[in-house]
Amino acid sequence: MDSKDNTALYAFRRFGDDVLRAAYAGCGSYAEAEDITQEVFLTLHSHPQTFRDDDHLRAWLLRCAMNRCLNYRKSFRVSRTGSLEELPEMPGSPVFSEAENGIRSAIAKLPEKYATVIYLYYYEGYKAREIGDMLGKSENTVSSLLRRGREKLRIELEEEGTV
Repeated sequence: MDSKDNTALYAFRRFGDDVLRAAYAGCGSYAEAEDITQEVFLTLHSHPQTFRDDDHLRAWLLRCAMNRCLNYRKSFRVSRTGSLEELPEMPGSPVFSEAENGIRSAIAKLPEKYATVIYLYYYEGYKAREIGDMLGKSENTVSSLLRRGREKLRIELEEEGTV
């Protein structure tokens, strides 16, 4: 087994659940999240990368997953499918409370630039500086995106009557 096999396997064992959660949060479909997760690790296997440490590896994996979610959300397939509420619960899919589903749904409706930073900040626990490094933006830009995204999220949740 060569080093690329070891890196991809290690990354999957260590961060597979994190990538799956990020993908599910980003696309709202458990089946698509599984596909995206598989694609992320296949990419790592096919195109080996060098990482400074586990944090760098995890950040790369999550950014790769978020990019694929963005591509999925822009795809023709998404615009031609029914709503998530119409689908039966998939076995093994994460179970969220009604409030969590309302918040996740509202985040998914935000423009991608806000949804990504909100997800990375609140769900993955990254600091604004770390998000900026991942996205190639300054810490101040990320802070502004977080502030504007929270405001848009608050308005969305008020309109839906969730808060």
